[in-house]
Amino acid sequence: MQISKMAAEGGGKEMNEIKTQFTTREGAYKLLTHSEYSRPNRVPFNSQGSNPVKVSFVNVNDQSGNGDRICFNVGRELYFYIYKGVRKAADLSKPIDKRIYKGTQPTCHDFNHLTATAESVSLLVGFSAGQVQLIDPIKKETSKLFNEERLIDKSRVTCVKWVPGSESLFLVAHSSGNMYLYNVEHTCGTTAPHYQLLKQGENYAVHTCKSKSTRNPLLKWMVGEGALNEFAFSPDGKFLACVSQDGFLRVFNFDAVELHGTMKSYFGGLLCVCWSPDGKYIVAGGEDDLVTVWSFVDCRVIARGHGHKSWVSVVAFDHYTTSVEESDPMEFSGSDEDFQDQIHFGRDRANSTQSRLSKRNSTDSRPVSVTYRFGSVGQDTQLCLWDLTEDILFPHLPLSRTRTHTNVMNATSPPATGSGGGGSSTVVTTTNNPSTNGSNNSGTNTPGNSLPTPLPRSNSLPHSAAATTGSKSSVMDNAIASGVSKFATLSLHDRKERHHEKDHKRNHSMGHISSKSSDKLNLLTKTKTDPAKTLGTLLCPRMEDVPLLEPLICKKIAHERLTVLIFLEDCIVTACQEGFICTWARPGKVGLLSSQNQASSPSGTVV
Repeated sequence: MQISKMAAEGGGKEMNEIKTQFTTREGAYKLLTHSEYSRPNRVPFNSQGSNPVKVSFVNVNDQSGNGDRICFNVGRELYFYIYKGVRKAADLSKPIDKRIYKGTQPTCHDFNHLTATAESVSLLVGFSAGQVQLIDPIKKETSKLFNEERLIDKSRVTCVKWVPGSESLFLVAHSSGNMYLYNVEHTCGTTAPHYQLLKQGENYAVHTCKSKSTRNPLLKWMVGEGALNEFAFSPDGKFLACVSQDGFLRVFNFDAVELHGTMKSYFGGLLCVCWSPDGKYIVAGGEDDLVTVWSFVDCRVIARGHGHKSWVSVVAFDHYTTSVEESDPMEFSGSDEDFQDQIHFGRDRANSTQSRLSKRNSTDSRPVSVTYRFGSVGQDTQLCLWDLTEDILFPHLPLSRTRTHTNVMNATSPPATGSGGGGSSTVVTTTNNPSTNGSNNSGTNTPGNSLPTPLPRSNSLPHSAAATTGSKSSVMDNAIASGVSKFATLSLHDRKERHHEKDHKRNHSMGHISSKSSDKLNLLTKTKTDPAKTLGTLLCPRMEDVPLLEPLICKKIAHERLTVLIFLEDCIVTACQEGFICTWARPGKVGLLSSQNQASSPSGTVV
């Protein structure tokens, strides 16, 4: 097979050629044509008017060491196979389960990883008519159908996911802009549900279901305007990022049912969202053809990436290439005393703020090397890979009057990486702002990470925005399981609001800061946001105001629009609307697929 060269600038004829390999700093990724999954007849699917092809994986931990299972939808059909990945060629003649639906189409699906075994898996499937089905494709059982009579919501299901850490709770988003929390143990009732307001804020409201006995849905979320296109839970399951057709990313504290922060697309709707492995950054993509990187801690856009020529349909972080590593300066030769002085310089030189800031900013003394790898695929049939590096994450800090405390500690929950770095020490900086009404600020708890907050990097950002009170109370502790009945007595006016002393009016989302002694400070927009007026604000900075990333690679890999991007340990999985699911072996992994397997497998369509 002829391998395409790296696309040169202005590639001419090669621009329309579909690539079968690409190279990054870690090596060559190669398409394994015999590991392609599709409908058994391998015929390209006519995708006119159909819902996007989606893929879900689960590992059932069977004894053979081949525990990966794959589910994908193509048109009205749903398939469930053993996924052999880079190890063996795909055998499409033997699906474990196949279903064909009439009158409705599968739109999305999700496995419960907690309960999966070799004998049984719980798979949720959302449909174009609004229903959600719970099936077991191993036992070939259909256990329950939710919203069967479409009394809860009549619109298409856009996203369905199990709540992290739960065997029974799941969340469903619809193109109506509503989300619903279900419990698989409860019924949906035979009449339309009645709701009672639990909490509301800028462009969102959450309701509980009023009924004598506990029934689904437990909660109804009304978020933004237009369709809610996708949501994603933070790595620790405590926060929920939602992207909507109104162009807004909204990040909620899921347990407390409170808004943490927002971001607006450059234009058009946002279609996809994902979290970094440590929960510190969120990437969103959509109809502005951009990927936008948003800091969870600072609640602001820190970078945009431009490489796609059409809408971005999926964004995903590569947990196996993302790395936090010791840098050379920590391996300097010298006495133990010198080394201890280096480690404790935050305590020993507490009065030397400028000295520490300059040390932290100089590339010679930065204690860790951080690189986040993420990818995106779009309707332009292209795959882009991006690196989010130190120069973007830690630009030169402004020399402000803010007092800094620099602590050195072992990372408590390092991101999952292929190259280790788990025991490395990390320097992080938190701030105490003397001007914030004498409040004591400590580090914000980022999802999946208990390290303190980095110093805010913008002079126009109120320093208190990145700070929180030390303790956090969860409004929803133990409440969801009991049917959320206790919420009926909550007052919406419990929280007192106060103006920040210096109200930065150009940063609309920072205008007010609500506080409660035991709650996280929430960055809530208190006035209606006119989308036309968000450009140039913290919600949506101008293009020239934030770094613009260029993709590491940008390759055309399909004939039809791409709808799937999943990073696995040995490979990358992509899928296009023609119904072909492709496996790209990571560098050094291609040899795992033996030539014997390739010879015995029928040839497939290369996409």
